Amino acid sequence: MHNVELGLLVLESVLLIATVSLLVLSLKEGRGRDKLILQVDRATRALTRHEYFTTLVDMMMDAKHEVVASITGRIPDKDDVKRVKDLVYNIEKLVAKGVRVRYILPKFQDRLHVGCLYENAGAEVCYSPCVFNEDFRYTVVDENMVVIGVPDDQHLTAATSKGYKIPSYGLAAMLKDNFQNCKQAISFKEYVEETMDHTGANVEAIAKEIKLDPADLKKALKK
Repeated sequence: MHNVELGLLVLESVLLIATVSLLVLSLKEGRGRDKLILQVDRATRALTRHEYFTTLVDMMMDAKHEVVASITGRIPDKDDVKRVKDLVYNIEKLVAKGVRVRYILPKFQDRLHVGCLYENAGAEVCYSPCVFNEDFRYTVVDENMVVIGVPDDQHLTAATSKGYKIPSYGLAAMLKDNFQNCKQAISFKEYVEETMDHTGANVEAIAKEIKLDPADLKKALKK
């Protein structure tokens, strides 16, 4: 939990630095002042929950090379089922045009539901026990665009309630390093096999537990 709070503080610091930097530049370049102030607003304005998901979908579809994301991956409730379906559709489209899509999720059994959907859509899904990835959520598109999701201030494990879109090569590089540096991450298939070994459950039992059609889970395991 402390790591999540630290992550949010880092985010606020990054946004503050970006704001101050752009304002200083705007004072030096009078003719570009209005444009720079608009960029500040775009960089620091909190997105509503609806705006967050709309921005995320739009930004992903602009990807040319790679999408890297850390998500909580909880089983979607009624409000989020359509959003997850939209993301699955977008992943399929991206992979079809040669974009590499990678996700890292917390290592909890219920997160296999979303992981299976994304795996079947063509994404590379892995699971990690790294604390930083349990509740901190971000998406990096190519090398410079970042969308960060923020839960309710009082409930850090809650669903994303708002977010930020940040054009930043530096922040994108930092988050991609975080993605790469979790040495304990394992693939979707490895996690399912580990779960079966530890629980003695078969594919059908696991699918029932995570609210999936067994056929979908079997398909993901064949990849």
